[in-house]
Amino acid sequence: MTNMGMIVPAVLLIGAFLLKLPALYRNRQDILLGAVCGLLLMAGVVFLLAAVPTIAAINRVTGVPNLAAPVVYSALSAFSGACLVLIVIWRGGTTERTRRTARLCVTAYGLVIVALNLLFLIGDAPVERLRDFDTYYATTPFIREMICLYLLAHTVAAVVTAVLCWRWSRQVTGVLRAGLILIVIGYLLNLGFDAAKFSAVAARWAGQDWDGLSTRVAPPLASLAAPLVGGGFVLPLVTQRLGIGWRTAVRYRRLGPLANRLSGAAGQGSSSVAIGPWASLELRLIRREAAIHDGLISLRPYFDETVYDEIRARALTLGHTPAEAAIVADAAMVAAAGRAYAADPGRTALTGSAATVQPSTGGDDLVRMSLALRSSPLVQEAYRHAALSDA
Repeated sequence: MTNMGMIVPAVLLIGAFLLKLPALYRNRQDILLGAVCGLLLMAGVVFLLAAVPTIAAINRVTGVPNLAAPVVYSALSAFSGACLVLIVIWRGGTTERTRRTARLCVTAYGLVIVALNLLFLIGDAPVERLRDFDTYYATTPFIREMICLYLLAHTVAAVVTAVLCWRWSRQVTGVLRAGLILIVIGYLLNLGFDAAKFSAVAARWAGQDWDGLSTRVAPPLASLAAPLVGGGFVLPLVTQRLGIGWRTAVRYRRLGPLANRLSGAAGQGSSSVAIGPWASLELRLIRREAAIHDGLISLRPYFDETVYDEIRARALTLGHTPAEAAIVADAAMVAAAGRAYAADPGRTALTGSAATVQPSTGGDDLVRMSLALRSSPLVQEAYRHAALSDA
C-alpha cells in the first residue's frame, strides 16, 4: 500500500478535528464534544505515525531500529481504549457505574501500553522493517508477544465497540442511529484488519508466507475504517448543532413582530444590553427575549382587560380553541397597549380598566403571540380600534 493510504485518512481526520475546533472553543464545557475532538486528533496522529516516512524518521532520530513499532502500537491501543471510553460515556452519561467502567477501560489499555513497551525493551529486533515488522518478527521471542498483544487489544476494542453500538442502534432512530451504524461498519472493517494481520502472523508460525495479508490487505481496511468511525462520532454532534442553530434562527425570526411592536416600550427596560455586530445568534435571541419581557413589563399599566375579554370571546366564536383564543387575546391586548403607550408614554399607575391578568410568556407562548400579531385579523382590528380611541 502507498504512503497516501495512510496520509489521506490522517489529513481527513485532522481536518475534521480542525473544523470542530471553533465549536470546541465556543463550548469548552461540552465534555462529549471535547472527547470527540480528541478522538479525531488521536486517530489522525495514529495514521501519521503509521506512515512509512514517519516510521523511518522515528527510527532514524532515536537511533533505535524499529522503535516506531511500539510507538505506533501504543498510539493504536490508546485510540482503541479512547473509543471504548467515549462509547461508554456517550451512552451511559455520568453515572457512577459509567465512571467505573470508563476507569476500567483506561486502566486496562494503560497496562497494555506499558506491557507493549516492556516487551519491546526485553526483546530483540535489530533489523529495521518499515512495512512488514509484524510478519518478520512473528516468531521472535517477546516481540512476538508484543505483536499479539496489540492485535488482541485492538480486536477486543473492535468487538466490544461494534456490539455496544449495534445494540444501541436498535434502540434509537434518526441521525444517532445512522452515526452508530457508521461506527459499526468501521469496526467491522477494523476486525477485517485484525483478521488479516493475525492470519499473516499465524502463517509465519506455521512456516508459510502470507505476508501480503499484512502488508497489502490490512492497511486499506484500516484506511477505510477510520473515516467511518470518525464520521459516526461526529455526525450526531454536527446535526445536533445544526438543529439547535436552525431552531434558534426560526425562533428569533418568529419573535420579530412582537419585538418590533414592543421596541419603544422595551427601551425603558434595564435588560436591553448592546451587543456587537459579530454576536452569535444565540446571544441575539437572548437579547430579543429579554427586550420583549422588558417591553411587557413597561406596558403593564396599559393592558386593558376589556380588550382581552372581547377578543377572546370573538375568537372562540370563530372556532379557535380556548388556548388559541387566549393567545390571540393576549396579542390583541399587547397591540392595543402598545398603541396606548405611544399616545401616553408616561403612565405609571394602573387605570380602572387595566387587566388583572397578564399575557402568558411560558414555553412557546411568546412565539404564538408574535405570529398572532402579524397574521390575526382580530389583533389588527383591536389595534385599529385603539388608534381610533386615541384620536
